[in-house]
Amino acid sequence: MKARALKVGALAAALVSLAALAGCQAPAPPPVVEAPPPPPVPPMALSSGVTDAAAAYLSYVRDAETLSAAFADPASIQSALRRGAAYEPKSFARGAVAYAAVVAMQDPTFVQGVRAFAANPNQREAMVRQIMADPAYAAQLPGAQSAAGLIASTLNADGKAVHKAGAAIKQAAYDVQRQKWSKEYVKDRDARLALAKQLSATPLTGSAAESGRLQQAALTGTGLNVTTASAQPPYTQTVVRGLAVAALAALGAAGEENAGNIDLLLNETTGSYCLNLSKLNLYQCLAVSKPHYEDVFCLGQHVLMDTGQCLTKVAGNLQAPMTAFEPTMTAQTPAAPDAATPVVQSPKDGGPTN
Repeated sequence: MKARALKVGALAAALVSLAALAGCQAPAPPPVVEAPPPPPVPPMALSSGVTDAAAAYLSYVRDAETLSAAFADPASIQSALRRGAAYEPKSFARGAVAYAAVVAMQDPTFVQGVRAFAANPNQREAMVRQIMADPAYAAQLPGAQSAAGLIASTLNADGKAVHKAGAAIKQAAYDVQRQKWSKEYVKDRDARLALAKQLSATPLTGSAAESGRLQQAALTGTGLNVTTASAQPPYTQTVVRGLAVAALAALGAAGEENAGNIDLLLNETTGSYCLNLSKLNLYQCLAVSKPHYEDVFCLGQHVLMDTGQCLTKVAGNLQAPMTAFEPTMTAQTPAAPDAATPVVQSPKDGGPTN
């Protein structure tokens, strides 16, 4: 009996030991939980305010470069003068920046280079803050040189086209003097000058259809006839701010919800100053202009040629500074009109002055 009791006790002890060992085993591993996927890259976005401003800019440029130098009567001169004078310098300069942004978004290297940073939400937010604080930061992003080249070549071409139209009209100021009516005095000269000032204070507007076309071109990267180019820094304010708006659009941070901040980026001073000077020269020219052909000169030189020069300047093609219009009145008769100076003829004595 004693031996049997010992065996039972040993068995019980063994069972207790097994139970204890079972209790010390490692717990089962937790189920595998996959990490949530990263948030999707925000879609590109560009506010309608940007494309509206770009459409207004483009509307004026396309109209100005088609102004004809063939004047048949005083009414045709005044009609062209009204069309040419119809822009407010600040809104025109803002439109150039807006159009620069749309042009930059035609460069896939720049857009894709910027969007590569948008995959990381923290990095994206940091870049948005950096660009808003310092627009020049956008000029350091991948693909910026080729995008800047697109902007510079496009705006430079616009400026040259407007300047070319102005040069042809300026030449017409000499040619039209063969027609008797061109030497007659402009009627109500003060009202004509007042209208030019009124038109120059009216902000540009463009069509909704053109704004929509530019919106589509910006977000798809296609649709504009731009020439591939590359430009080295330093860049003008217009180019820098155009790159900044385009970069924010590529990051999905230039949509309607950010319209207020984006609107501030369109403001620049170089183009506005140059265009304001063009307007002042125009006012001075019209103030002293009397016969119709002198109005033709004012249109060609101070409306179109000066404006075209401002566009090439904001593109990065610096030109000699413009000088104010200062007519000289002498009795000398030139052998031929000087291409750099208008022939001013006084109806009083019928003699040409230079």
